[in-house]
Amino acid sequence: MALEAALRGAAESGCETDLIDLREFQLPFAAAAAGEEPADAVRLRERIGAADGIVLGTPEYHGSFSGVLKNALDLTGFSEWEGKMLGLVGVSGGRMGAHEALNSLRVVGRALHAWVIPEQVSIPEAWKRFDDQGLLQDGELAARLLAVGREVARFARLHKCAAAHDFLMNWEKAPENPGA
Repeated sequence: MALEAALRGAAESGCETDLIDLREFQLPFAAAAAGEEPADAVRLRERIGAADGIVLGTPEYHGSFSGVLKNALDLTGFSEWEGKMLGLVGVSGGRMGAHEALNSLRVVGRALHAWVIPEQVSIPEAWKRFDDQGLLQDGELAARLLAVGREVARFARLHKCAAAHDFLMNWEKAPENPGA
């Protein structure tokens, strides 16, 4: 529910969003998948690879992000993540929030050469924060989630425009092709 709120922020910024729910994938354990190309692992990599920006959402379990997410990340690599804008959202059942999970995901994002935006949202006692329709009851948290989605969208757009600008500048500086 928290991730869906962040995606609404990206959509409000004019982005096309795609919620990747890992429950919809039959992913092999990464260590056992060496050499294999299971269809769902390929599908996951394709969907991540197609994105300009990504918001990762996770519950915090025992001071870290979920094992399911870790496995999914381990099935991907630089080609899916490098240069992507990455936002982080975490929830927890306890009062401490999901800060450790988000710190760990920040490290993983950097290791995969993604650009992790500074803004992130940790929601403590998440079970108390959402109503029966899945909407946040805390206006400040809701605004922060929207802001994460907007920031990922904004920086992804800027990054993509900068890459296009660099290409055009290099194109204009390139020597004329004498033929062939």
